[in-house]
Amino acid sequence: MKKVKNPKDAIYFEQIPNIGKAMTKDFKVLGLRSPKDLANQDPYQLYQKLCKKTQAIHDPCVLDTFMAAVHFMQGKGARSWWSFTAARKRMMKTKTGK
Repeated sequence: MKKVKNPKDAIYFEQIPNIGKAMTKDFKVLGLRSPKDLANQDPYQLYQKLCKKTQAIHDPCVLDTFMAAVHFMQGKGARSWWSFTAARKRMMKTKTGK
């Protein structure tokens, strides 16, 4: 599926940069219905909710990808998911104290 450059053009999750079939399934598990639902989400809370719902600890790159998707849908531009790794590590340290 072709990726969009403007978040307003995203009809399907897979049109968002960095998002494929697996992440689309995760968004649906979380109860998100459309890409526009991401704009008002906290990626860390999405990650925690996913871990709780699936009763599994997901790879931290899932959180990086959530951060990238929310960032894009908030109109802040497309960035690779791994460009959020350093920010995620700082955030996790602040939120968990580890």
